[in-house]
Amino acid sequence: MSNIPFDQQQWLQSRRRFLNHSSMGLGAAVLGSIMAKQTSASLPELPHFPPRAKRVIFLFMGGAPSQIELYDYKPGLEAKDKQPLPDDIRDGQRVTAMTEGKEKLIQPSIFKFSQHGNCGRYLSELLPHLSTVVDDLCFIKSMRTEAINHDEGKTQMCTGSQIQGKPSLGAWLSYGLGSLNKNLPDFIVLNSAFWSGDQQNVQALYSRLWGTGFLPSKYQGVAFQSAGDPVLFLSNPAGVSRNSRNKMLDLVTQLNHKHSAAIGDPEIQTTIAQQEMAFRMQASVPELTDLRDEPESVKKLYGPEVEKTGSFARNCLLARRMAERGVRFVQVFHRGWDHHSTLPAKMRGQCKDVDQPWAALIQDLKMRGMLEDTLVVCSGEFGRTVYSQGKQTATDYGRDHHPRCFTAWMAGGGIKGGIEHGKTDEYSYNIIDTNGQRTTRFEDDAVHINDLNATILNQLGIDHRRLTFRAQGLDQRLTGVEEAHVVKKILA
Repeated sequence: MSNIPFDQQQWLQSRRRFLNHSSMGLGAAVLGSIMAKQTSASLPELPHFPPRAKRVIFLFMGGAPSQIELYDYKPGLEAKDKQPLPDDIRDGQRVTAMTEGKEKLIQPSIFKFSQHGNCGRYLSELLPHLSTVVDDLCFIKSMRTEAINHDEGKTQMCTGSQIQGKPSLGAWLSYGLGSLNKNLPDFIVLNSAFWSGDQQNVQALYSRLWGTGFLPSKYQGVAFQSAGDPVLFLSNPAGVSRNSRNKMLDLVTQLNHKHSAAIGDPEIQTTIAQQEMAFRMQASVPELTDLRDEPESVKKLYGPEVEKTGSFARNCLLARRMAERGVRFVQVFHRGWDHHSTLPAKMRGQCKDVDQPWAALIQDLKMRGMLEDTLVVCSGEFGRTVYSQGKQTATDYGRDHHPRCFTAWMAGGGIKGGIEHGKTDEYSYNIIDTNGQRTTRFEDDAVHINDLNATILNQLGIDHRRLTFRAQGLDQRLTGVEEAHVVKKILA
């Protein structure tokens, strides 16, 4: 038998029922936004200093694109074709079970590279559209991580830790900075529904990548659906008009105010705010996702796929619309980049999906004067090996996972354009210093994932060492307990 009084049991049960029903759909969407609205910014001391960016669009390429095929030009590999990877280059590195104990033969990229822009950056022929905006981009070629498998890699990129249960970057921003708008969530996730590359070896996405970990659940990301209502339960039931719903809300609000006055439970005020926000979202979300008001010239920028619901192109355009309306953090996922075999054909398909939308997003933001205060970040969870995996011919091969070096790019939000940061060796296997020696030191321009996150926070006016939350006996932070650094060399 429970010792909890009956009236308190009733309240707890109704609260549990409310939270259970709110864990998906409209309830989850408004949970973060509404509760933050009560204070506008969750932490009054933020920002710590004047920010260069107001918002972030993070383009996550799930599965890990090959830097050798896209960004890290290594012409010297052609002379090493099918030669064994030297032991001193691998230097005892742990590899996946897929290539452990197997011969590791060098595989140069079959794709041509050429220089682009005033900066003269080399880019692959797979990226003809991105090459047109290369002067706005900063390529970090010396990214590194400890993760060698996808689950841990994606978790670390999105939360700063390979260990599950930590808050995502977007959740930290929502917790620290609050909201920029009153009608939409602070943190929205767009999962692209289809892709042209690998259709079989596709890595799953899971809600902890945009979850809150030990932070209150009100800061979680809201995943929009690619079909039907953008947010579950957004539309009124059949036979219920918006006017009727408004009258129902007015009546329920009056009853809730009376109940609040009687027992003083602050959760009731939260419920009132949620219901009001949900009503506003019934107007704001359909308007947000309806592209009929977009000029044809803008839609043409993003390419023909923009007309397909759930496409990466459409999600990039939606990300710009969300940023325009005050959504602080938008994360766009595109899967299908895990190319252990048949890499050339799959890369062609994947790049067809993303190349034009990548460039269009940069151009679109720039035309609207938004690139100055919108930080765009694009990365996978790690890189790919220089040695081939699986069948290796003159036109066909695969590549295994590689955490020692990979490339991410950034644009806008106070980041220098037309530059590259960091270097890799002739095999794109290790980060090297200015003397050509292997290194993992930040002082030698190696950039850990936590350094990237520290830099993102910095551009939003946050000192990553001071954004903390007490949990499990520690003052937890996004960048962890080990030292992380802001990459000041790439700041404008």
